[in-house]
Amino acid sequence: MARAATTSDAFNAVAEPRRREILNYLALQERPVGEIVDSLGMGQPSVSKHLRVLRDVGLVHVRRDGRRMLYRTNAEAIRPLHEWTETFARFSRHQLSRIKERAEQKSNPPNDVGKDFNPRRKDDLDRNKN
Repeated sequence: MARAATTSDAFNAVAEPRRREILNYLALQERPVGEIVDSLGMGQPSVSKHLRVLRDVGLVHVRRDGRRMLYRTNAEAIRPLHEWTETFARFSRHQLSRIKERAEQKSNPPNDVGKDFNPRRKDDLDRNKN
């Protein structure tokens, strides 16, 4: 099965780690390309290419301010990504809670055993039969 183009949807676009870095960097405020290049240590052509992909799938907006191009994230377009990944985060939290409960049960056995209870191993019972 052929892989879908990175510009076909947001999921394919964010499959690239450097695009996720750019989105993280743009999350707090609008920034010019030069600042993205300097802060993330990528080449300007590479940043421009990644920004074009992110813009084509709608994850970022761009506006011109004189000669500068300013980019910002598009929260509405990112929402489906967040909702999809949240499903797995909930599953992961549930699994961790179950593991924690099991560990606590093993380290703290119940105290509801009667006072007449005498814990014997199977070997003790076999010796008493002889």
